[in-house]
Amino acid sequence: MKLNVLKLTIGQGLPGFMRLVPRTYEGATAAAISDEQALRRSVLACMLWENEFYESGVTIAERIRTLVPKVEAAKVAALAVEARTKMKLRHVPLLLVREMARLPTHRGLVAETLVQVIQRADELAEFLAIYWAEGKVPLSGQVKKGLAAAFPKFDEYALAKYDRANAVRLRDVLFLCHAKPVDAAQEALWKRLIAGELATPDTWEVALSAGGLDKRTNWERLLLERKLGALALLRNLRNMQEAGVDEELVLIALDAMRTDRVLPFRFLAAARYAPQWEEVLERAMFRSVAEAEKLPGRTVLLVDVSGSMVAPLSRQSQMLRTDAAYGLAVLLREVSEKVVVYTFSDGAMRIPPRRGFALRDAMEASLRHGGTRLGAALDFVEGEAVREPYDRIVVITDEQSVDRVPAPTGRGYMVNVASAKNGVGYGGWTHIDGWSEAVIEYIRELEAAN
Repeated sequence: MKLNVLKLTIGQGLPGFMRLVPRTYEGATAAAISDEQALRRSVLACMLWENEFYESGVTIAERIRTLVPKVEAAKVAALAVEARTKMKLRHVPLLLVREMARLPTHRGLVAETLVQVIQRADELAEFLAIYWAEGKVPLSGQVKKGLAAAFPKFDEYALAKYDRANAVRLRDVLFLCHAKPVDAAQEALWKRLIAGELATPDTWEVALSAGGLDKRTNWERLLLERKLGALALLRNLRNMQEAGVDEELVLIALDAMRTDRVLPFRFLAAARYAPQWEEVLERAMFRSVAEAEKLPGRTVLLVDVSGSMVAPLSRQSQMLRTDAAYGLAVLLREVSEKVVVYTFSDGAMRIPPRRGFALRDAMEASLRHGGTRLGAALDFVEGEAVREPYDRIVVITDEQSVDRVPAPTGRGYMVNVASAKNGVGYGGWTHIDGWSEAVIEYIRELEAAN
């Protein structure tokens, strides 16, 4: 996808009194924020090069590239690591490191950052694909050093699983970075990689692409042998259903799956195309949050269900941005001692006390997906808070309000689940970007520190 696009700055060159005030896409006055804040809001909910409701993926990527030189190198490096390790994003951290490699002020941190953000073997090659997106150029010394340090992390299974016939292959990375094996066994492994003689991994992708047995037989064997990880299992429920897999095997696998690293929105998304298995999916979802420490006191959740939130996270995904918002709401519902949930769009509505999928259904059915009147929704919530005071209010939104958004009267968190340029959740709000469990940990740690 083309990355070089014309960059326009609103009001550039105009006298101060004529410069346009930053606004959300729906018209509200947006907060004036620093370059570091702008980079964070563009990165931490970004599925790289995927279009969002208001902006194209190219526009978002270009803004990230423009902002990197304006932010201190150590802060860009820390953001790349945060995006990969806490927010579980894969491609945008690689873009950040690629942009760091262009800059004399930033490239000194490239190697150590690259080692931390490369956590899957295919990211070795994907980084080079991003590095060469505008044409092949020599790799910098820091890039070679980082790739060479990252390469030995992966065993034969990982290398074989991700050694795909793409434009850049893993052996190409190995030749270019001159990585040194840690021992004779790894040296022999890399020789097999170069020769194309790695042991074929027994993964669902390999099993289904190899032909031979029909899909149902392959799926059932993988289930019986526990060869599907949690995410692979959730993502393939529809495929198993279409293949006619024995339902009992699916239910046993869902009940036995490890859930400690699976966020609620994954279960919500799986249930969109496998509603007949909602009961067991919900049980697994509750296991995933069962051990979480509770947030003390009374929490108010205000969840954005406006039209801009009902959009896919990516072209190949059935997950919607509302799935991310509902998943965070489900998570916060489980980790809060006391909680009341509201949704908002053109209006605001209090949701009956529900949990899990019932909470998702109530939020989904609550309001028409219209505009984003966040200011009016906050007024509504604060009016009810006169009778029922709260300890914190958490707003989950893409921040594209049509009306003025006041500061919270108490402790308030604005959780931004999109990458749009401007937003309203600053000033009196504690602003948080992204939708992983790191959001909850941040709130807990911040309040403990205070």
